[in-house]
Amino acid sequence: MSPTDGTPGPVTFKAGCPDCRGRFELAAGALRLVIGGSRRTTFYSFTCPACGVAVRKPAGERIVELLTGGGVSTLRSV
Repeated sequence: MSPTDGTPGPVTFKAGCPDCRGRFELAAGALRLVIGGSRRTTFYSFTCPACGVAVRKPAGERIVELLTGGGVSTLRSV
């Protein structure tokens, strides 16, 4: 997942669905980031626009940085 490059405007993120293998761009509002107490409990999620499945993927430091910088809604869990 990475922000798309181009002219200034709303930030979108490239993503892929492991279920249907669809590839697409999502606005920051379509993603959710959960920052937990460990790497295992830190992840981002979205609903695949192609097949409707709920997708959850781990988020390392760089992904967290990109998503928070792009305005993705963040929840901190204990």
